[in-house]
Amino acid sequence: MTIVLPETRPMTLMRKLVVMLTLTLMGATSMTEPSVAQAQSAPQAFSPTITGVMVILTAKAGVTREQVMAVMPAEIQETVQLYLGGKIREWYSRGDGRGVVFVVDVRDVAAAKAIMEDLPLAKQDLMDHEYIAIGPLMPLRLLMTNPERRQ
Repeated sequence: MTIVLPETRPMTLMRKLVVMLTLTLMGATSMTEPSVAQAQSAPQAFSPTITGVMVILTAKAGVTREQVMAVMPAEIQETVQLYLGGKIREWYSRGDGRGVVFVVDVRDVAAAKAIMEDLPLAKQDLMDHEYIAIGPLMPLRLLMTNPERRQ
């Protein structure tokens, strides 16, 4: 059995490839340019509302469990006081067992640093801290723009 392929001309094939590539690139470009809804809310897109700061604490390299546990009674007491005072909104153990994650009820990273640096583990320089400002999920704003257009 012999399969006969239709005759293809190199220029026709090249033209089709160029058209497909052009359409693909146009689609990719349109995805990277702001939509009308995004353009209308552009100021908000660049300055999101910050409703808290996530602080990831990780034991520093070389710090032993014994060093951390010696400070834990004071650390727990002070973090509970921060929680009861409304400064720490949420707290979690890290799944890898190397520290904790706090959600601090502040509006900027500097305020979170001021709170965290005053805790016993930080004072003894036993933990690394990573600070991430958090807020409402920005794409949800798109649901609120031009509701009549979505129908």
